[in-house]
Amino acid sequence: MKDSHYDVIGVGVGPFNLGLAALLEERTDKKAVFFDKSEVFQWHPGMLLEQSDLQVPFLADLVTLANPTSQYSFLNYLHVHNRMFQFYFFKRFDVPRLEYNDYCKWVVSELGNLQFGHLVTDVVYDEGNKIYQVEVQAVQSKETFKCTAEHIVVGTGSAPLIPSPIDEKLNDDIIHTSRYRHYEQDFKEARSITVVGSGQSAAEVFYDLLQTQADNHYQLTWFTRSAGFFQLESGKLGQEVFSPDYVDYFQKLPYDKRKDALPMLGGLRNGVEAETLHAIYDLLYHRSINREDPAVTIQAMTAVNDVVKVEPRLYELKCEQWQQEEEFTHESEKVIFATGYKPYMPKWLLNMQDDFKWESEKEFVVTRDYRLAFHNERNNHIFILTNLEHSHGASATNLALSVRRNQTIINSIVGDEIYPLHSNTVFQQFDRKENRS
Repeated sequence: MKDSHYDVIGVGVGPFNLGLAALLEERTDKKAVFFDKSEVFQWHPGMLLEQSDLQVPFLADLVTLANPTSQYSFLNYLHVHNRMFQFYFFKRFDVPRLEYNDYCKWVVSELGNLQFGHLVTDVVYDEGNKIYQVEVQAVQSKETFKCTAEHIVVGTGSAPLIPSPIDEKLNDDIIHTSRYRHYEQDFKEARSITVVGSGQSAAEVFYDLLQTQADNHYQLTWFTRSAGFFQLESGKLGQEVFSPDYVDYFQKLPYDKRKDALPMLGGLRNGVEAETLHAIYDLLYHRSINREDPAVTIQAMTAVNDVVKVEPRLYELKCEQWQQEEEFTHESEKVIFATGYKPYMPKWLLNMQDDFKWESEKEFVVTRDYRLAFHNERNNHIFILTNLEHSHGASATNLALSVRRNQTIINSIVGDEIYPLHSNTVFQQFDRKENRS
C-alpha cells in the first residue's frame, strides 16, 4: 500500500462509499482503496435497536438499483446465509436495521479494496503532476505513509448535532441518540429519563424505554420543540421526490429556489413512521386500562434551551413552551438528545476551501455528478457524498439515491456509461420545460 498510486481513494467507509467500492470492483478495472479510521465496519451502532427497521425497501441496498444481478445484493446475502425462505415468509419489504448492518459487514468481508483502522490525515493537490497527495495514518501503530490518487471521494458522513450551549455539557448522563445502545442499561437504572427530539430516532428510543418502564420504574418524558409528534409522509406520489428525476429537476434550480423548496419537503424526511407512533399509542392505551399513573409526560412545542447540574446525578432542564411563551424547569437524571446530525467535514478538506466555489458561507457548489467545483477547473476531481441537501435536495441521504449517485460518480471517473442512468423513473413530471418538449 505504501507509496502506491490509485485511480480512486475513498475517505470513509459507510454505506455510501461501501456501495461505491462494490460497484467499482464489479465492473471497472480502476485501482481503488477506501480508508476508514474505525477498526471494523459499524453502521450507527448506538441505534441498532431490536425490531427497528430501515425506512426504505430492501431494494435500496448497496448495489441492486445499479445492478440487480450483483453478487453484493441483499438478496444474494440472504441466499449465501440460507435466509431466503425466512425473508420470504417474513413478508416484509423493509429490512431490520440489525440485518442491514450484518449485510454491510458481509459485503465488507467480500471486498478487497477496503482498509479499516486507517485515518486520512491530509490531502494536497499536486498541480504540477496533476494528482492528489494523500497522507494516511494507521490508527493503532500511528505509522504514517503517503499515496497518490487521480480522484478523491469524500464519504465522511455526519456528526451528532447538539444545540449550544448543551453541546459542551455531554457526559455519561447527557448523550446523543447515536450513543444510546452503549448507555442503555445504565440509563434504565435511573429514576428519570428525558428524550428530546421529534424524529424517528427519538420515537424509537422513547418506545424502547417505554417498553421496559414498568420493570424499571423510571419517570419517562418526551419533549420536542416541533409543533407536534407527526408521522412521516409516506404517500406514494409524495415519495417520488426521492427519484433521479426530481434530483435532476432540483439541481437545475437557482440556489434561492432550492433553499426555499427544502422546508416544503420536510414532511418527507422529518417525522416518525406511522407504525412506531401506533405502537407507542397502543402501549400507552393498554397501560391506561387500570387507570394507574403511567409516569409518562409527552409534550410538544417545548424547547430545551439548557441543562444544568443541580446534584451529582440530577439535572435541571431549562425549557420553554414557545407557543405560550412560558418558561419552566424540568428535572431528570438522564437526558437523551435526538436532535439529528450535521455533515462532518474533515480538516484537510476545509484547508482547501479557498479553491472551491461557494453558494453560501457554508455551502459549496456541487455539480450534477457530485464534483466539488473549483475556481480553476481540473480533471482530477473531489467527489462529495455529504453536505448535499442544498445542491441535490431532501433526498441527499436517501439510501436508494446513494446508489444512483455512485453510478454517476463511476461513469464520470471512467468517462463512459458503465452503469446506465435511467430517466423517466416516476409517474409525475417536475420540469415544465421538459414536459413541453
